[in-house]
Order: sequence, then C-alpha cells, then structure tokens
Amino acid sequence: MKNAAQTFGILTSGGDCPGLNAAIRAVAKAAYGIYGMNVMGIYNGYKGLIDGEVRPLESADVSGILTRGGTILGTSREKPFKASKDSEKPEGINKVEAIKEAYSRYNLDCIVVLGGNGSQKTASLLKQEGLNVIGLPKTIDNDIYGTDITFGFHSAVDIATEAIDRLHSTAHSHNRVMVIEVMGHDAGWLALYSGFAGGGDIIIIPEIPYDIESIRKHLVKRAKGGKAFSIVVVAEGAISVEEAKLSKEELKKKRKNDKSPSRGYAIAREIEAITDMDVRVSVLGYQQRGGSPSPYDRVIATQFGTAAVELLHEGSFGNMVAKVNNEIIPVPLEEVAGKLKLVPKDHRVIRDARMVGTCFGDD
Repeated sequence: MKNAAQTFGILTSGGDCPGLNAAIRAVAKAAYGIYGMNVMGIYNGYKGLIDGEVRPLESADVSGILTRGGTILGTSREKPFKASKDSEKPEGINKVEAIKEAYSRYNLDCIVVLGGNGSQKTASLLKQEGLNVIGLPKTIDNDIYGTDITFGFHSAVDIATEAIDRLHSTAHSHNRVMVIEVMGHDAGWLALYSGFAGGGDIIIIPEIPYDIESIRKHLVKRAKGGKAFSIVVVAEGAISVEEAKLSKEELKKKRKNDKSPSRGYAIAREIEAITDMDVRVSVLGYQQRGGSPSPYDRVIATQFGTAAVELLHEGSFGNMVAKVNNEIIPVPLEEVAGKLKLVPKDHRVIRDARMVGTCFGDD
C-alpha cells in the first residue's frame, strides 16, 4: 500500500448542485471517524487555495448538512492554469505556484476536488504538477466522461420533470405550445431524461441538430389528431441542422446577431414564424441547480465520498471516483480530463422515446 493521506484538503469548484454537502459530509465523517485523518476545508474552490482560505473542517461543520443544497465550502469558477498564462505580466500572479505553495504550507497530502469537467481537468493538471489529487464528479449535466452518473443530475431531472408536469395543464387549458428550456450546453442528458419522464412531445438536444420543418410537421400532426397543445423540451445548447454546418466562429457570430435571449426563445420564434400556433416559453434556469438533493443523490454523493476516503487511505491518488456498471471504481484523472460524455444518438432512452411518438426534430 502506498503512503496513506493523513491531512488533506477538500474543495468544491464550478457551479453548485444538489449533493455537494452530502459528499462533503461523507468525506469528512469517514476520514476522521474511521481513519483519524485531518480534514482541511478549502473555501471558494481553487481560489481558496490561492488566497489562503483554508481551515480545519470539524465535526460540527458537517453536522446536519446531508439534506442542504449548495455547498458549505462555497465555490468559484477559478481556472488557475488559464490565469497563469498571464503571470508574467506586472500585475499577474502565478496561481499554480500559489496553489503548490499552499499545498506545502498546510501540509496537505492530497486535495479532494468536488467538481465538473473543468474542475476535473484542473485536478489532472495539478497531478501533473506533482500534487496528489482525488476527484468526485458533480454536475447536473451528467456529462463527465468516465462515469455513468454524476451526483446532482438526479435532483435536476426531478426538478425539470416537475416543471414540465406543471406546464402540461397550462398547455392543455390554453391549447398552447409550451417551450421549456433546461440546462445542457454541450450535452442533452437533462433535457432527454426530464423530457422523457415528463412526456415531452418534442425533445431538442445538442447531439441531434433539429430541422424546424420536422418540428412543424409534428406539431401539425398532433393538432390534426385533436391535440392542439404540445410540450417542447429544449436544451440550452440546441442547434439547428444549418447551424451544425457552421464553424465555432461562424456560430458565435450568428448567435451574437440573434436577438433572442436564449435557445428556447429562438426556437419559439421559429415555430411562430411557420405556424399559427400560440407559443409560450419557460426558462427553468438556476432552479435546476438549487434546493435539497433527491434521496438518490444523497446516496450516490455519500457513496462517492466514502469511496474517496478509501482511496485516501490506500494512497491511490490521481483518480476520480466513478460509477460504472453499478460499481463504484477509481478512474485515472488523465482519462477523464478534457473529455465530454455526450448522448449517443442510438441511446436506449432516445429509442424508447421515439417508440412512444416523441419527436427529436430530425425526422
């Protein structure tokens, strides 16, 4: 067995999501309750290491936080390696060196990072700098490569599905097309699962570029069949077939010239332009990330947290805790960093949704 960690820091990085506090609680309670380790709380993400916002995390700090949303440690979107590119400027600071200095100053044997794609990439880069790091995958987008599930996703699906359920009654009462926009810039897991669970008539995800004519035909077909209302679930990163042909620069320019506040509004405008239907938009926004975690997320976050402590005890650093084929395993950070887990076009949920009549804007 490699050298076990005796003192380690724990931080949350990137956007908040349900389950962070459950994971923090699990790591802390298992660490000092089972192995007698010292736990240092790092506040406000990687920024806390740079600024020295580090203090012992005591038992009282993690008491009663299992069901709480957000994170008691605070978070930030600090990207130290990106910032360090400007460290040679007079006003600059080498943030990576600052992190390494703090790692040494607080006698840390490892840093446990609770974060999404960007945070895990930073963790992998810190590993290359010689620091011991262990990652825990959190994001409502469920798009972290190397794990079947991330904590936060299940809670967000619950919230989005409930919103879709509530919109059904308004859509039916007023014979309207209700467009609901959920998060998911690159990956459509949240739109797919909540749309499927909520009985969305049309689901538009980034992985399947949509044809507005296909959407129109589906809406018209429903109307002719006596269903004058429809629910359209849109991921915030949805793109059309025409947009999919553009370069990143061209797409960015096109979106800049688009006066729509978001993709949900843009698609609603497209529907209104080619139909005589009454269309309304609901952007769920940050509600998807807030509030108490679902029971499932409490369980998976706790399992990830205790698994991280076992890795700390074994000295198995440089890994991210993952759930693969219903088993919780370590995955090397270098296999995760810089990759996205996108929805396969032949995913079983997509096939099942098509079989019950859901349109994905591509037929």
